[in-house]
Amino acid sequence: MPAWLEAGGWGLVGGLALVLGALVAWFVRVPQRVVAGIMAFGAGVLISALAFELVDEAERAGGLGPTVGGFLAGAVVYVLANAALARRGARHRKRSGDQQPSEQDAAGSGAAIAVGALLDGVPESVVLGLSVLGGQGVGVGVLAAVVISNVPEGLSSAAGMRRAGRSARYVFGVWGGIALASGLAALLGSLLLQGASEGVVAAITAVAAGAILAMLADTMIPEAFERAHLLTGLITALGFLTAFAIERV
Repeated sequence: MPAWLEAGGWGLVGGLALVLGALVAWFVRVPQRVVAGIMAFGAGVLISALAFELVDEAERAGGLGPTVGGFLAGAVVYVLANAALARRGARHRKRSGDQQPSEQDAAGSGAAIAVGALLDGVPESVVLGLSVLGGQGVGVGVLAAVVISNVPEGLSSAAGMRRAGRSARYVFGVWGGIALASGLAALLGSLLLQGASEGVVAAITAVAAGAILAMLADTMIPEAFERAHLLTGLITALGFLTAFAIERV
């Protein structure tokens, strides 16, 4: 199987984890404290992947300069895009409570939330696509981190969408579209960068890593802390150790 096609398949798998989380939220009344705990665990998983699978590998392959520059660029671009979307009603798109606005509260917020969900998912998918370029298959640690973190992301966000009065058609249309976009982003990331230098791949990996860390701080961790409170740090640490163990096995 061509590497780019494999990358697209794994990107789709990662995106479908969001759909799975949304399905759970739609059909099961999950307590918000449980949602927060799962979100904290997912945040820890992604932090571990950033540290050991992305930033460290990018620095080894491309050097400190491209890694630092790419990481900062990814964080800055994400924060700017997120700020623009927040002004249009997407600030609380990952929240499971009553924070998300309805369309009556903020016209156009539905589209902004959908674009925000896409913004959150694309960097992870690009990383999955890049992980297959070495010819040894997808990075298991990265894949596990994306899947484990995407389930609570989809769960929390879909719960908030439902509380805001969004329809099932909207909720599953958004997450189904994001799943397809995730597969496409991974496919394109792998296809367009075949034969690229290690420095270029490292820089782009760092860009994605910076965007992911900014996303964690802006969207996942606030939801986790509001409900889990003092347990947030411990649960996040458990997520970190889980992903670390998966990467090292």
